[in-house]
Amino acid sequence: MAFVDYYTILGVDKKASLAEIKKAYRKLARKYHPDINPNDEIAKQKFQEINEANEVLTDTEKRKKYDQYGENWKNGDTFQQGSRNANNDGYSPFESQDYGYSGNYDEEQFSDFFEQMFGSRRGGGHQPKFRGNDINANLELTLQAAYSTHQETFNINGKNIRITIPAGIADRQRIRLAGQGTPGINGGPAGDLYIAVHILPDAKFTRKGNDLYADIPVDLYSMLLGGEILINTFGGKIKVKVKPETKNETVIRLKGKGFPLYKKEGQFGDLLVKLQAQLPVALTDEEKTLIQRLVELRK
Repeated sequence: MAFVDYYTILGVDKKASLAEIKKAYRKLARKYHPDINPNDEIAKQKFQEINEANEVLTDTEKRKKYDQYGENWKNGDTFQQGSRNANNDGYSPFESQDYGYSGNYDEEQFSDFFEQMFGSRRGGGHQPKFRGNDINANLELTLQAAYSTHQETFNINGKNIRITIPAGIADRQRIRLAGQGTPGINGGPAGDLYIAVHILPDAKFTRKGNDLYADIPVDLYSMLLGGEILINTFGGKIKVKVKPETKNETVIRLKGKGFPLYKKEGQFGDLLVKLQAQLPVALTDEEKTLIQRLVELRK
């Protein structure tokens, strides 16, 4: 029967270290594992091949013999004697202990090449454990929702998962839920669930870090004579005093009236409001007369 190139099967160089071989095996075993590829005969065959390759290349004695004879394995005197011994009494001088990475496949799943090369169809060994895959999900929040700690419910693979979103969470921030990804294989740990938060633009407030910015319209008379305005914020209504003769687009910083700091109870950024003077419209004749009088007085 044809020579089987185990190095090619695992995609490693003939000088690959044991660690490199194990790494290549685990990557391929995860990819072609029957639990991940149910009813896929091609994947099943591939899984058997990489298990067999791993069985040989992670065993020092088997690999040594395999490397020594290679494609000329049929002509090796040592091989022939080993094969005769195995056929006569079931013992192979090349059989060694299990190194712990064999797959769960019975002796019929070793190739004839393996049997004749090593004089044994030692199946068994424990199944490799694989960590489950991580799951990525997106969550859109309004700025108002991100302002307060609240709960959100996700449906992942038919399972409802409720999580708490802390106040002050940032745009593009990810929340990790350990063990909420896909189940592990052969008793391996489950993957994780990562939730990426996307905060939608707000019509009134702009967030920069923990500070909020807003343009607030103020009537012209309050800007000229001073007064008090009421501002609606995420935390409720607040009163702001406007000084007489305030210039248009003056920015007022309101300490501690901005966005809550993430996972820092009772701490907030600042609110910066830009006062936008609003010119009066639909003036009456009397108002026009008074404004004209003001113009004359200013001259």
